[in-house]
Amino acid sequence: MSASAVFILDVKGKPLISRNYKGDVAMSEIEHFMPLLMQREEEGALAPLLSHGRVHFLWIKHSNLYLVATTLKNANASLVYSFLYKTVEVFSEYFKELEEESIRDNFVIVYELLDELMDFGFPQTTDSKILQEYITQQGNKLETGKSRVPPTVTNAVSWRSEGIKYKKNEVFIDVIESVNLLVNANGSVLLSEIVGTIKLKVFLSGMPELRLGLNDRVLFELTGLSGNKNKSVELEDVKFHQCVRLSRFDNDRTISFIPPDGDFELMSYRLSTQVKPLIWIESVIEKFSHSRVEIMVKAKGQFKKQSVANGVEISVPVPSDADSPRFKTSVGSAKYVPEKNIVIWSIKSFPGGKEYLMRAHFGLPSVEKEEEEGRPPIGVKFEIPYFTVSGIQVRYMKIIEKSGYQALPWVRYITQSGDYQLRTS
Repeated sequence: MSASAVFILDVKGKPLISRNYKGDVAMSEIEHFMPLLMQREEEGALAPLLSHGRVHFLWIKHSNLYLVATTLKNANASLVYSFLYKTVEVFSEYFKELEEESIRDNFVIVYELLDELMDFGFPQTTDSKILQEYITQQGNKLETGKSRVPPTVTNAVSWRSEGIKYKKNEVFIDVIESVNLLVNANGSVLLSEIVGTIKLKVFLSGMPELRLGLNDRVLFELTGLSGNKNKSVELEDVKFHQCVRLSRFDNDRTISFIPPDGDFELMSYRLSTQVKPLIWIESVIEKFSHSRVEIMVKAKGQFKKQSVANGVEISVPVPSDADSPRFKTSVGSAKYVPEKNIVIWSIKSFPGGKEYLMRAHFGLPSVEKEEEEGRPPIGVKFEIPYFTVSGIQVRYMKIIEKSGYQALPWVRYITQSGDYQLRTS
């Protein structure tokens, strides 16, 4: 059981556009949504599902819009939320930015898309590349007698059109790993995990079949490759794009698929392993009552010397009543962001094994605030190219197409910060 109707509301809760799929919920029910939302917000009990009588509102917020699905029955909530997020994704592909203005400027296309995305409350075609084949942003010219269903809708491979041709056949593979880390004030790691995605950019002619080989521990054990020489990685929570043959992966861990054309995310995975902090931060924050606060931050690159972290940003919290900042850095530059009560220390290029220092001095008012302020953690952003924390590797990419052309696969590895925080004492 899925959604009865879908509404797109502005920030004040006024409906901009709606589509009634089943007719079992009165369209006027949406008038109860905003008062209910505001009431729950005041009570501090806001939830992604709100109920009024027998009607349930499943909602998400994007930019200055609310996307709301209504249902009477005990619907499959995860399916409805996945659909709402997918709707945001599709609209963003069409209009670049999804906000109130883009909905008002594209009413006709939005109606057409809502018709194709869902039928009688059940998600249908949600792939924007396929939808763009027959719902275009140009005015449709009337051609009588030429009505046809796009082959991708009736095709067994609904995510790829036939007859695609390229002069140069290439596949670009990006292995991107985000490191989530939380370190307490004593320097102990409380939480560490790696969240990885493998993204592809495909420029291949025809209907190729691709096989991707990773240094997957389960595969190595199945094929007898596990040993000291072969470094393998145990992948958890693996999620695949719909093009991957899951039965094949379950049988022999082969990632086999006919890819969509262009950009797409092939898979995501998680590794809950103990990660050594790649950029280690030591901080001393000394507060002298009624006069000043002195901050000293030391950053050390704890990754291999041949790697370099780019675009490093270290966010150091400061008291909300601090003023007249002065900075001294051994590398990079520091700036005070008063609206966020932080100092951002930016380092363009941070080689592994290096250690840098930043000192900051702030004045404090002579009259102190009454309430004690909390101590937010230090946040770190970075990106390290040509490097993966987990050690995951693309061992091979086989491209099989009946015309037998040669294609080039290109692989790039990137490690970046996810939710990377170090608490201060």
